[in-house]
Amino acid sequence: MSTSLDKLRAAMESASPEQGAKKSYSDDNFWKPELDKSGNGYAIIRFLPTPENEEMPWVSYFDHGFQGPGGWYIEKSLTTIGKKDPVSEYNTSLWNTNIEANREQARKQKRRLHYVSNIYVVSDPKNPDNEGKVFQYRYGKKIFEMLKEAISPAFEDENPINPFDLREEGANFKIKIRKVDGYWNYDKSEFEGVSAVAENDDKIKSIWSTQHALKPFLAADNFKTYDELKEKLNRTITGVRSADTADKTDLPPQNGSAAKSNSVTSTASDDEDDTLSYFSKLAEE
Repeated sequence: MSTSLDKLRAAMESASPEQGAKKSYSDDNFWKPELDKSGNGYAIIRFLPTPENEEMPWVSYFDHGFQGPGGWYIEKSLTTIGKKDPVSEYNTSLWNTNIEANREQARKQKRRLHYVSNIYVVSDPKNPDNEGKVFQYRYGKKIFEMLKEAISPAFEDENPINPFDLREEGANFKIKIRKVDGYWNYDKSEFEGVSAVAENDDKIKSIWSTQHALKPFLAADNFKTYDELKEKLNRTITGVRSADTADKTDLPPQNGSAAKSNSVTSTASDDEDDTLSYFSKLAEE
């Protein structure tokens, strides 16, 4: 149930988003923290070990999120699984025009990186019914860097811990969220001291055995096809819902005025948990 620190260090240093993922943001298996009336969020979770018959206790993936005349584009990127993606190609063509307006649009439509792990909810003041249950948790680069820091501390007076261990080598993670410039900020989040997640082995084994598989995130059939994504992109940037837009994204704007695009990517935080559920619903309309 435990993965060695050396193996985790090596995997984190070489962590590549070319690992795949596709899950609905409204999936019942997913947990997300909530803010209180003052705009702060607090919860205690435990990251779980690698699921049975899998390689690592996380997967990572890219997506794109932006708005155009034709609505919202919220889709996983095929670059996650090493394939060509129409948005990445379109962004490249925009950038290569050397027109600043086009380059700004490409920046707003850039890929966003997410990670998914299994967690055990120790404390969830806003939703106590979640406590004592196992969920999947989607998080960003900020929290992933905190996991890396726990495994490989920057200072000599700090002892490494295995954040994915359920016994004495692991520790609970306190999620502390503030609103900074309108975005969720996780900078004050931290690990508690090392401790077992439960007092007896039977409980620990029960928690581990109820994890959700991460391998399905890597499956190619959990991604839309290139043609499906290109059609969606064309509708988003042109506002035209017909086959007539089939090749419009091959030619970026040349007049210095890029198509209107409002990115939902946070510039203040790597985590957008408070917005993605809402935007994903918009994208399906």
